[in-house]
Amino acid sequence: MNNTSDTNADAKLARLQEDMDKRADVCSSGGIIHDFPQRMYEGFINFGIGLIVCHEGNFDFVLSDNTYTARQGETVFITENTSFRIVRRAQQLRLSIIIYKTEPIRYVIGTMVQSVQIYAKISPELPCVWTTGCEDDISEYISLIGSEAPQPDNLFAVSEHKMLLMSLTYRLCTIFSNKFFADASHNTRRTEVFLKLIQLIGRHYMTERGVTFYADKLFLSPKYLSELSKSMCGYTVQELVFKAITRKAMSLLDSTNKTVAEIANDFHFPNPSSFGTFFRKQTGMSPQKYRERL
Repeated sequence: MNNTSDTNADAKLARLQEDMDKRADVCSSGGIIHDFPQRMYEGFINFGIGLIVCHEGNFDFVLSDNTYTARQGETVFITENTSFRIVRRAQQLRLSIIIYKTEPIRYVIGTMVQSVQIYAKISPELPCVWTTGCEDDISEYISLIGSEAPQPDNLFAVSEHKMLLMSLTYRLCTIFSNKFFADASHNTRRTEVFLKLIQLIGRHYMTERGVTFYADKLFLSPKYLSELSKSMCGYTVQELVFKAITRKAMSLLDSTNKTVAEIANDFHFPNPSSFGTFFRKQTGMSPQKYRERL
């Protein structure tokens, strides 16, 4: 039994190394492994959301020129565009690892992905490794996501894969916000406002595009709210709303038989032409061309 388990773990590790070498959209151990991929020993610039759950043993790593230790029962969070390298590991080691890009699933996740992106802004105030209390859940997601991407023609499997990544991302939003607010840093109020804005946009973007609507809901001036949003994630309120509309429109064009006129009506555009102009400005192509690309 142990030989079979070790063989499976070795196969998962080999797949993870291969996917990291080609910077795949999802690089997942798909379960428990007993070592790190070679790329992590060599050092690399992270290209997505990175998570390592330590189930047994301990290891030292360098993240952006600082050295840390991860122990059993802790999770390491590796933010995008940061350098990471393993410098020591215990002989006995059990790990779950995933690195995934949010761009391919952004239209599924919607504006809430910005809640994960905010972690990169506040990371100097939070540790990159701690016990979240959700280690078992995170590792279960990694196991369910698996180590191999589903075949593109298997639509049910592809959709399930995206939903699992979406669920994992939402869980991270909860973990990050709980940890941040528990630590009560000086920037808590701004982050709290931003997260409330993201939630409001997620509820109302289909019908409300104006900054004033969201500012009124938060009892703030439109100018202040847009400046806060820009400083937190790089986008103004209106840009966030437009991105949410675009992602949903792309999803409807991809997965439904709705006409462009029907989709325009869903978003309360005055006519299909105005929706087409908006969509072309956001994506560089007309709704028809976007649908035809499939």
